[in-house]
Amino acid sequence: MADQSSDAGDSSNDADISSIMGFSGFGKKARTFDLEAMFEQTRRTAIERSQRALEERQRQEVQESSGAVSLKEKPSTSTYRKQEADSSSDSDSDVIGPPPPPQKEEEDDDDDDDDEVVGPPLPPGYKHSTADSDDDDDDDDDDDDDDNNPVKKIPDTHEITLQHGNKTVSALALDPSGARLVTGSFDYDVKFWDFAGMDSALHAFRSIQPCECHQIRSLQYSVTGDVILVVAGNSQAKVLDRDGFQVLECIKGDQYIVDMANTKGHTAMLNDGCWHPKIKEEFLTCSNDGTVRTWDLTSEKKHKSVFKPRSLQGKRVTPTCCTYSRDGKLIAAGCQDGTIQIWDRNLSVHTKFHCRQAHTPGSDPSCLTFSYDGVTLASRGGDDTLKTWDIRSFRKPLAVASGLTSYFPMTDCCFSPDDKLLLTGTSVRKDEGNGKLLFFQRESLQKLYEIEVADASVVRCLWHPKLNQIMVGMGNGLAKVYYDPVKSQRGAMLCVVKSKRKEKHAETLTQDYIITPHALPMFREARQRSTRKQLEKDRLDPLKSHKPEPPVSGPGRGGRVAAHGGTLSSFIVKNIALDKTDDSNPREAILRHAKEAAENPYWVAPAYKKTQPDPLFAEEEEEEEEADKDQPEWKKRKI
Repeated sequence: MADQSSDAGDSSNDADISSIMGFSGFGKKARTFDLEAMFEQTRRTAIERSQRALEERQRQEVQESSGAVSLKEKPSTSTYRKQEADSSSDSDSDVIGPPPPPQKEEEDDDDDDDDEVVGPPLPPGYKHSTADSDDDDDDDDDDDDDDNNPVKKIPDTHEITLQHGNKTVSALALDPSGARLVTGSFDYDVKFWDFAGMDSALHAFRSIQPCECHQIRSLQYSVTGDVILVVAGNSQAKVLDRDGFQVLECIKGDQYIVDMANTKGHTAMLNDGCWHPKIKEEFLTCSNDGTVRTWDLTSEKKHKSVFKPRSLQGKRVTPTCCTYSRDGKLIAAGCQDGTIQIWDRNLSVHTKFHCRQAHTPGSDPSCLTFSYDGVTLASRGGDDTLKTWDIRSFRKPLAVASGLTSYFPMTDCCFSPDDKLLLTGTSVRKDEGNGKLLFFQRESLQKLYEIEVADASVVRCLWHPKLNQIMVGMGNGLAKVYYDPVKSQRGAMLCVVKSKRKEKHAETLTQDYIITPHALPMFREARQRSTRKQLEKDRLDPLKSHKPEPPVSGPGRGGRVAAHGGTLSSFIVKNIALDKTDDSNPREAILRHAKEAAENPYWVAPAYKKTQPDPLFAEEEEEEEEADKDQPEWKKRKI
């Protein structure tokens, strides 16, 4: 009985604790699970699902092949049971999860060998099409041809024309991003073109004359694109910012010093200039004073270093063009005697490479440019040739293209962005043909393509690598931009799609409507219903339409003078102006009243009429003759 009473007490205590803690079953034994049985059940379920998926896939293949499914081919339930028994017996080799899809067996192994395709197998029901594969091969071949043929990469399907002026466009420059184009000309103007801001009217947004009355010979953006180097026909190069405001002007040297290395700047006309490709503060200029100088943007008082090209006899030679190598370590100059001289940038005394007979002596080389790989140097000579050089073997040119007429001292050449083509322009006389833009293969200088630009000379050419567009400056004051909508990007494609802006006239400008919801009704403006009505209303308002004040009637008021003749002073001025008498001869004006004064005297003569004797005047001629008789011969008056 004691035991029963104790068990009852424990059960009551458990009930109290469970009611306090909020859950039942407190103090009961935990439930146990058979994990092996659960895993076995899961495995069997997975096998059954995989078998069903496999049979469904086989049934679809049979339907695709024959078009109908017979009842005999349908597997029976015994098959399921047999497969399930086999799978349960081989528990060690089974894998949990769906099996890999079966590979379709072909009847003819020989056919499989013939049609074998390298690559991952296709899903069941699909076959490799020989026609499709042939088409793909043809497309791949075409792509390979496009890659191997650099002519197909030339963007010349579309063009736009920029009207700079009437004289030769002698300088072109594009910033590194390709957003702005700068053109310079023989008319002393430098014009700025913004592709993103222009519309289809193609107008420059700024035109300046940075060097007064000197022809612009070269323009170039710095490597960062924030400043522009301007080289003109004077001796002082200038650096402008992106908006055309002056940042630096090089100092002028002393022309009375014989040694040009002792002067602080150039003393004669500049020929060419360019920026350092790596250092954004350094630029290079060459001049008719026989020197090539480097400058630092931070110091305008003096040049940085001087390079003096010399002839074979050691005499001074005028450099006509200059450039940096792509890495900035070399400085090259084409000289007036046809030589090309290259210095190390840090050693300004002796040349590192020197070719004495690069071009015909006496012809001025107009351009030097390095390829993008820095190995090949291209030179455009005044002897109507284009040559390529390997700076590692600088004695003989790699290839020569002749017959390229050039009449301008700044006709240039440049490499294509892929470094496979070399392009330059040709000059023509007036009404004697069209100027052409020629494309040559880099290795052999074989002409691959040409573009007839216009009936004027092609002076400047520029192929921008980012935009993939070609800019051309011509002798008739035009600049053309060639592009391809597929191969090019941005640049000229941004402005040709914009329609011309309509000019806004002064009378169409209305005041802004200011919404004041909390203003009093007497101060609140009426809401605009129609723009036309508002314009008509503003036209009637003398303040908004700026109506001129009417003329003043009467003597005048408010500080305004009345009409001409309304006051006494203006009346007198008017009468004097209207007096037609000619007072140019005062004697005649006085003698005009002499007869009337003699016959009817009024002022002085009546007072002395009784006492005034008759006047007696001496004869002047007789006295003069007597005086001449008394004087000696040499003192007599000469008449």
